[in-house]
Amino acid sequence: MRQWARELGFSQIGVAGVDLSSAEPGLMQWLAQGFHGEMHYMAAHGTKRARPAELVPGTVSVITARMDYLPRDTPPEWQAVEWSRLQRPDEAIVSVYARGRDYHKVLRSRLQKLSERIAQALGPFGHRVFTDSAPVLEAELARRSGQGWRGKHTLVLSREAGSMFFLGEIYVDMALQPTEPVTAHCGSCQACIQVCPTQAIVAPHRVDARRCISYLTIEHAGPIPLELRPLMGNRIYGCDDCQLVCPWNKFAQASSLPDFDLRCGLVGQQLVALFAWDEPTFLRVTEGGPIRRIGHERWLRNIAVALGNALRAADVQQAQPLRMALQSRLGHHSEIVREHVHWALAQRPD
Repeated sequence: MRQWARELGFSQIGVAGVDLSSAEPGLMQWLAQGFHGEMHYMAAHGTKRARPAELVPGTVSVITARMDYLPRDTPPEWQAVEWSRLQRPDEAIVSVYARGRDYHKVLRSRLQKLSERIAQALGPFGHRVFTDSAPVLEAELARRSGQGWRGKHTLVLSREAGSMFFLGEIYVDMALQPTEPVTAHCGSCQACIQVCPTQAIVAPHRVDARRCISYLTIEHAGPIPLELRPLMGNRIYGCDDCQLVCPWNKFAQASSLPDFDLRCGLVGQQLVALFAWDEPTFLRVTEGGPIRRIGHERWLRNIAVALGNALRAADVQQAQPLRMALQSRLGHHSEIVREHVHWALAQRPD
């Protein structure tokens, strides 16, 4: 099974049982504190996330898989390269995972192919594949099956691969021997907590999504809270800071698949250029990628915030094109876009 998984581009597979009852209290406390923000589906499914057999009746084991996603041509010093991008306020930053093909599509199809290979060898069996697409405690299942441990930023960390990987699961109706979990190796390190621009990691292993830039730029549909806008810098889709600073990511592995190679138009682009995209251009460039799901309105909202932050840091010569770009959207049909544009322009009223 491991060989089949490797042939399909997976880096590791494991097996977990379905008794996740010990994870329920933490999940319910997180929801009770409102840390899920507007992700209402998190609360709607409640404990079903921690009960695989309720989600898919008959499930007795879960096959977990991870797939590395750094592009194939990623240089060894990739963390330093990414930090340098954050120092250029007029350059747009898209989270590394979102620069290639939509991972949902890649993992789902390959998990299904793995299931078919298993069925050919063992006979037909009941199964269902998931990739961040249903009420599944992915990180907990990954931890229990030996994919890694939960870092203080709540992401799964591997000594061999850092955290730059996607997770997927196959719920199966046959009993498989669980793989052993691994020990945690964060020690006293607090780097991810300290580096978070918005202090969204409120305690070790506890994230308030309402403050997380990934949540704000992707999941959150309304206005971005005023107090958090200046902290977002030039991040327009997601945030990798807690991963960039993590010492274990010096071991992050490049993907073996072309799917996660950089897409044209998403890396090294000026905010002004991306802000000029009309909706057809946005849909065309993002087709087949994860960014498309936020829609053109949120895309403009996010870039308007980044432009405001860039405007505040710009000298007189640099400020003019930024201001002109923002002014071009003052008449946009979306109230949310207009409000964020007005805020951005007010960051440098001169």
